[in-house]
Amino acid sequence: MPDNGLDNEVWYSEAITLSMLKEAYWHGIFPWPFDEEHLIPWVQPEERGMVPLADFHIPHMVRRELKKKICEVKIDTDFESVIRNCSQRNNGESTWITNSVINAYIEFHQAGWAHSVEVWNPEMGKLAGGLYGVSLGGVFAGESMFYRESGASKIALAALGLTLKQCGVQLLDTQMVTPTTALFGARDWRNADYLAGLKKYRGEPLSTQCLRDALEQVKAQFHLE
Repeated sequence: MPDNGLDNEVWYSEAITLSMLKEAYWHGIFPWPFDEEHLIPWVQPEERGMVPLADFHIPHMVRRELKKKICEVKIDTDFESVIRNCSQRNNGESTWITNSVINAYIEFHQAGWAHSVEVWNPEMGKLAGGLYGVSLGGVFAGESMFYRESGASKIALAALGLTLKQCGVQLLDTQMVTPTTALFGARDWRNADYLAGLKKYRGEPLSTQCLRDALEQVKAQFHLE
């Protein structure tokens, strides 16, 4: 069991498959492995970080960075690079995102359930940061984010929240409340409250085109194009 600091109900499997991911997320469960050598834990935390998107807000410093227009935000143009970057901390250490996780979520993405938000440095033509997560209709389960340039992950999270609001999504699951997610409105929810919200709002995943169209509307509204 990974040392994630959470009291979890845990199940184990030898592999991660597309059908397992669909069933798990539908019921508020997600995989949290710690290496490639052991059975894969599937967890349902007693508490998890949540942002009701009605309460989503962008910190002033992040809004200021957005308006500088020094980066370009895109959706689902390079999911594999995003998840692979998320699998490595800036100090080079590996995370819980193992090769099994990477391969499974790439397939999940290809099936239309997992999406990435990418922050590009247009001058360098390189990813400055990004995040990925899973769409469940009115709920979006954020998985991980990364940055290679300061502030890029916060820009990705800001763009995600605004885009999801534009799509009518109600809840953004951040898994844990961190100093970063707290800035955007994340707070701890009991598992029972999350499952009630999930049951109420879950549905078919939003398509890439739907998310891209919403992002373009957000850019126009906030003058981010």
